[in-house]
Amino acid sequence: MELSARDSEYRQAFETMAQQSVDALMVSGLPPNSERQKLILELAVKYRLPCITWWTELAESEQVLLAYAPDWRYHFRLWADQIGQALNGVAPADIPVHQPTKLKLAINLKTAKALGIVVPPLLLARADDVIE
Repeated sequence: MELSARDSEYRQAFETMAQQSVDALMVSGLPPNSERQKLILELAVKYRLPCITWWTELAESEQVLLAYAPDWRYHFRLWADQIGQALNGVAPADIPVHQPTKLKLAINLKTAKALGIVVPPLLLARADDVIE
């Protein structure tokens, strides 16, 4: 498989993080990261970097330590309602804008153990999902 120039940039970034003894990695869910999530997670495991991400659905993978993000199902319903209002003739200025207020925290204890990280009990108590 031929590596793209962008993939090489990610690999170099992880090399640099390793050389600088970076302690953890926060990965946004925005492009281009969303397009290369598999590569990022593979590199995080290779370099033993605890990975925190917006991809809550990946919390069950042994590559992600912690995921914290909006509860997308809840917000998709709100956004669908906004679209319905617009299609039914409500003026855009009269449709409220909803910012995420309902968030989801998922913690993978298998990953924490593999990385030698002790997750504080208070954080575990606040988690919506704890993967053991």
